[in-house]
Amino acid sequence: MAEQHLRRPAVEAATGLSRSSLYAMMDTGDFPRPVRIGKRAVAWPESAVTAWLASRPVANREGK
Repeated sequence: MAEQHLRRPAVEAATGLSRSSLYAMMDTGDFPRPVRIGKRAVAWPESAVTAWLASRPVANREGK
């Protein structure tokens, strides 16, 4: 089965990051780079976004 690719609006919705934050984090190596899916189109592999989300620290809901 082929891997799904997420376009920028879907990545923004999944991560809660803005466009400028995504690109700034890519420049510092803190977010995966997209892959080219067409002559003028890029998208992120869903597995890369999911792995990035899983690597983020979880907020403590109890404030401890």
